[in-house]
Amino acid sequence: MIRTVTGDIDPDELGFTYSHEHLIGAPPEAKRNDEDLVILDEEMGLAEARAAAAVGVRSLYEASAWDYSRNPAALRRISQESGVQIIGCGGYNKGEWFDDLLGDVPTEELQRRIVADVEVGMNGTDVRAGAIKYGTAYNRITPTEERVLRAAARAHRATGAVLHGHTETGTMALRQLDLLEEEGVDLNRVGIVHLMRNPDPFLHKQIARRGTYLCYDGFAKIKYFPESTRINVLLEVVEAGLADRILIGGDLARRTDLTAYTGGPGLHYIAGEWLPRFRAELLERHFSQKDIDELERLFFVENPKRYFTFAQPY
Repeated sequence: MIRTVTGDIDPDELGFTYSHEHLIGAPPEAKRNDEDLVILDEEMGLAEARAAAAVGVRSLYEASAWDYSRNPAALRRISQESGVQIIGCGGYNKGEWFDDLLGDVPTEELQRRIVADVEVGMNGTDVRAGAIKYGTAYNRITPTEERVLRAAARAHRATGAVLHGHTETGTMALRQLDLLEEEGVDLNRVGIVHLMRNPDPFLHKQIARRGTYLCYDGFAKIKYFPESTRINVLLEVVEAGLADRILIGGDLARRTDLTAYTGGPGLHYIAGEWLPRFRAELLERHFSQKDIDELERLFFVENPKRYFTFAQPY
């Protein structure tokens, strides 16, 4: 089964899925020094979800964790009103936001809290998480981040909910996987995000060959790279026979990313603009129509369905 904010569904019900988005989120209040990162308006989140639904998006994973102002009750309402199935985020984001908040919390207590996110509900509600997040800093892993990672690994093994690993600018991914293996985690149940901030196909293939999902995001964020860079990396991974490890989402978490706030690209962008461009580019590269259709099905339907489906605890 797959767990959404409105209840558990059969994996075949997931449909066309964005694998990393934000509808409501912000840094902790004491650290809000960039108003562009504050997207807390429920009506704006609903508008973005409806825009995604209008271009065929059936489901999305909303990746705002405890330390990123998640609002599970609002996500349930947005899901009910938009018709988009939303997978909620258990666990924690990264040390920049949580190091001082969780500095003296032992691993066992962190594990208990994450398990409760999945099995009881998030933020005192009965809205349960369908994925478990942890994260690491740029070129390092802080002591608190390592405790959170190990707690997330143990909570994953106790619940079967998939792991979602934040990297800062695509660094520390291989070290994350080493630590997860120390905790006995099956790396087929792990996805690593923000790798497109480090568009290194050799690294990405190393990660995917360990069974881990490449949660590609940042589409529409031209300030980092043009779409051609992302597409070239993605296709190098495809040509290595690893298309079944690719997930796609926008990670549009700024006001300037979102149509509802500023007229930015918004949640309609990937399905409405990027995907047609991607398909056209594949035709130019002499991919067959059958192969193009199959890649779309893998990236947006089959891979998310496999990734977000709960495993048996182990």
